[in-house]
Amino acid sequence: MKHYNHPVLIVGGAPVADAVWAAVPDDIKTVVAVDGGADRVIAQGLLPDLVVGDLDSLSSDARQTCGDRLIHIAEQDSTDFEKVLRTVAAPLIIGIGFLGHRLDHQMAVQSALVSFPDKRIVLIGEQDIVFLAPPHIELPLDAGVRVSLYPMGAVSLRSQGLQWPTDGITMAPDGRIGTSNRATGPVTLHADRPKALVILPRAQLDRCLPAISTATPWNVRGE
Repeated sequence: MKHYNHPVLIVGGAPVADAVWAAVPDDIKTVVAVDGGADRVIAQGLLPDLVVGDLDSLSSDARQTCGDRLIHIAEQDSTDFEKVLRTVAAPLIIGIGFLGHRLDHQMAVQSALVSFPDKRIVLIGEQDIVFLAPPHIELPLDAGVRVSLYPMGAVSLRSQGLQWPTDGITMAPDGRIGTSNRATGPVTLHADRPKALVILPRAQLDRCLPAISTATPWNVRGE
């Protein structure tokens, strides 16, 4: 396990728009590539601090460039993104190169957010940001901002500041979901278990990142 006391950027292999690169906070200096994501990093004129995965998507040029920064994990029972989350510990993880490309990869990454509830992870895409709802969070949103709550399992969320309140509702992926809600002002969420994804417009990243990065995460058992 590699431990960092500062935020870390994880880069996947999906295409990353310039606007997404620009959205990454300037103070993030450590970059970890997920397998072929190393080619994305190198194309930006950067050198990843680590490259983690089964390395089957890594180009020969990137393999040579990264040298002893490679961490090869051959097992095929987990995704490369999960391999990185088992390898890296940091107070905040920003992920790019995971949203908006292959749907199966995107769904697997979002499932990993639920599988590692003790980690603060924010995925940034061209349209949205996605993170696991912590036990409690206060988001400084303006009225009219889209707030989608997607259950990855049975979960209840108490909320303030939403046009359609969620109190008393048990959400589930095969039942009631909470997409396309809207803020009436600042939004407070209380989740009863680590099973709900919060999806916001990417434009809200700068305003909401301080709240996400300081929210108390779930413990390893998800309690």
